[in-house]
Amino acid sequence: MSAATVSNSLAKFIDRALKVTTTDYFEAGHDPDWRSPCEIEVIGTEGKCHWKPVKQARPVDFAGLANALEAPIHEDIAAYYGSYWSGNFEARSFEGPVSLIQLWNDEDFERLIGNLIGHAIAKQRARQPFTVFFATTDPDSELFLSIDNESGKVLLEEPGRPPIKEVEQSVAAFLDRLTPLDVTPAIY
Repeated sequence: MSAATVSNSLAKFIDRALKVTTTDYFEAGHDPDWRSPCEIEVIGTEGKCHWKPVKQARPVDFAGLANALEAPIHEDIAAYYGSYWSGNFEARSFEGPVSLIQLWNDEDFERLIGNLIGHAIAKQRARQPFTVFFATTDPDSELFLSIDNESGKVLLEEPGRPPIKEVEQSVAAFLDRLTPLDVTPAIY
């Protein structure tokens, strides 16, 4: 897969997600100290905002993480996180519920990198290949979906354990088969 394929699949998923809304935008809680380029408007004093994914003018850069890990970051990972500023999306796959993690702003990217460094250290200690999480699954479990940094395959994982199974050959193929849901995104 190429980075363009991942970006195109994500764009198509976003189009499908917007079509299932009745408003052509999404709603989220508003935090004046946690702003995003994807925010369209703040809704009065209700503490909510309308948002719609917006292309990153300058895609986030994984060079620092690659340098810290002394290994390149798979282009599909960079394309997935480097395409849009966006809130998370709820979807369904034939395996079950999925909450796609997206980046809200630059600070969110910095937080992601910090989490990935901790994840990488845990993987090294367990002598497991490095993966990058991009989605959560059932809210009643700790299972998550990740992209294998070497192959780009989508894996189902549980914290601290080897991958449970391969879910899809690529993140683009996975995104192409998701059904977006018109529900407020939640982080599990």
